[in-house]
Amino acid sequence: MTEPTGTTEPVTTGFAIGPDTAILGIETSCDETAASVVLGGHLVRSSVVSSQVDIHARFGGVVPEIASRAHVDLLTPVIAEALVEAGVDGADLQAVAATCGPGLVGSLLVGVSTAKALALVWGIPFIGVNHLEAHLYAALVEDPTLELPVVVLLVSGGHTMLIEMAGHGQYRLLGTTIDDAAGEAFDKVGRYLGLGYPGGPAIDRIAMEGDPHAIAFPRAMMADGLDFSFSGLKTSVVNHVRKHPEAQTADVAASFQEAVVDVLVTKARRAARQIGAKGLVLGGGVAANSLLRERFLSACVEDGIHGFLPSRAMCTDNAAMVAAAAWWRLGSDGPSPLDLGADPNLKLPLLAD
Repeated sequence: MTEPTGTTEPVTTGFAIGPDTAILGIETSCDETAASVVLGGHLVRSSVVSSQVDIHARFGGVVPEIASRAHVDLLTPVIAEALVEAGVDGADLQAVAATCGPGLVGSLLVGVSTAKALALVWGIPFIGVNHLEAHLYAALVEDPTLELPVVVLLVSGGHTMLIEMAGHGQYRLLGTTIDDAAGEAFDKVGRYLGLGYPGGPAIDRIAMEGDPHAIAFPRAMMADGLDFSFSGLKTSVVNHVRKHPEAQTADVAASFQEAVVDVLVTKARRAARQIGAKGLVLGGGVAANSLLRERFLSACVEDGIHGFLPSRAMCTDNAAMVAAAAWWRLGSDGPSPLDLGADPNLKLPLLAD
């Protein structure tokens, strides 16, 4: 890879790509069935997402087998809608991309198999995309001129990571969770408080009615490096409610959310200072949290660093970010082999130290 240019020009020439290169992206890593057509790595012609939240709500979380079956039923009409919305068909596309990991293996296989089949039928390349890398490119979909290097705070149900994006395809892991991800903690606390699933949006809503300073929940590892820990915080919430059953749910939710956001923003600022980042980017499903967005942007203003908040549609799992990441990967690495499988434990490709 060459040094980043801060533009959407391809950084290498693994495959002929350009501003008119149209890619169909497919996302089925968990419980969102999505398809999108993106031109030139950032021009979104269509983005269709079919959520399974209502299907899994009764179980209090995602059931892998049910998610896989739902993807089988939903993916074909979702792709058809994305193509119609974009005004294209197979003859207008230059590649088909799908998330190949990490995620639920059954769900991943539905998207990967479908993308390969379409690539064969249309006679165009197939590109397997790392789901974590796709989240990094969500910011570049909405701001293709974003100047690198940046630090990305990636917070979701499965991951809490601080990543240095030094260039396109050039990543360093600065910090990660040693136990629960932030989104996982939100869901578990939300379920314990009887707020339903998903817990993140429910806590966000009810916290607006509570006092964020009512309960002094712990901030684990606050002064120690760039790693995170939220398991103890979750346990502290449970213990407090058991000892104080009269506590207002809104106050508990607000105080819990305050603790999580405090740690996330503090460590993100620390990471940006350590590497001299030109920008700080928020990504992942938890990036839709109202308090996190407010504190994150305020911190960037205070530190005099460019802060980027993706739209809420780009925070949650979507296929536009998959197509955007695929555009860069097609230009640098070329097509993926058709024997590429789904890897539920796929890691983000990192630069050697």
